[in-house]
Amino acid sequence: MEKTVQTVTIGVIAYNEHQYLPDLLQDIINQDYPCELTEIILVDGQSTDDTLQIMRQFQTAYRTNYKNVLVLNNPQRIQSAGWNIVINHFTSDVLIRVDAHARIPRDYAEKCIACINSGENVCGGPRENIIDENTSWKNMLLTAEQSLFGSGIAPYRQEISDKKYVKTVFHGAYRREVIDRVGLFNEDLIRTEDNEYHYRIRKAGYRICYDPQIHSEYQTRNRLSEMIRQKYHNGLWVGKTLIMCPECISLFHLVPCFFVIALLVSVLLALFVSAWPVVSLLLLYGSAAILTAVMATVRSDRRNIYCVLLPAVFFLLHVSYGAGTIKGLMSRILCRNPVTHKNNQSG
Repeated sequence: MEKTVQTVTIGVIAYNEHQYLPDLLQDIINQDYPCELTEIILVDGQSTDDTLQIMRQFQTAYRTNYKNVLVLNNPQRIQSAGWNIVINHFTSDVLIRVDAHARIPRDYAEKCIACINSGENVCGGPRENIIDENTSWKNMLLTAEQSLFGSGIAPYRQEISDKKYVKTVFHGAYRREVIDRVGLFNEDLIRTEDNEYHYRIRKAGYRICYDPQIHSEYQTRNRLSEMIRQKYHNGLWVGKTLIMCPECISLFHLVPCFFVIALLVSVLLALFVSAWPVVSLLLLYGSAAILTAVMATVRSDRRNIYCVLLPAVFFLLHVSYGAGTIKGLMSRILCRNPVTHKNNQSG
């Protein structure tokens, strides 16, 4: 029988998040879970805006309300290093990881603890994408991000209604026993640190539970250029991680890479042999993109004129992600010192 847990730490790391951090901190204040059993750890990555000031104001105002409120510095800035700082300082039975771009309902901690106390060691649930401003353009970007073509097949993206065991979750809650055994995040990883960490959790014999009762929200990038940059860097670190830990990456992550390679090969064939390969590829992709765009638009309540651009947006996101993956693969293959599993042990 698993030990019943009571105390919880909510960890948040941030870099230049003055726009979103106040709302998230208000969500934390509104949690139904008892304050005296809750520890808050806020880690700033040397922000150049007033993120650190917002954290310190929260600490000053609420330090006596909670079990503990810590504000710590992350000189390396990267997420993996920030989460290692949280791991090295949290004192509770369970650690809940919350992204600075997130919103959480008032029962979030309560639902996480309930799932853990049901016998689980790691849990999380569906993560809905949201926008900060109700404009037609941003609604189109949100539709793109929420569609199968724009996001992915991970359960937390698709809001699967059944409780099940999965490879990874977003905004995970971790029993202390798991963290003590698995250790720290790998600080050589920038974007895929959670994939690798969850792989080590599964390898250690623990299961990761997806619970549809545990809901959270995530702010969609505000501009298309930001989405393209995000997808490129996500793909870049998928490529780098693939060389280090193939088991951490699913075949689905590599589909944009395969598409970009096929596109490049077909363009070369068009220049020297025949145009049919590139024409066939683009017709096939275009048909799939248009069908997905229509389905995504019909299923959403955000229909507007900008939705006609969805196929082009899909193309830009896929090409940027795929190009990032190719670059990540090449940089890791050519690197003399491949990524190692350093920082796997806590302490």
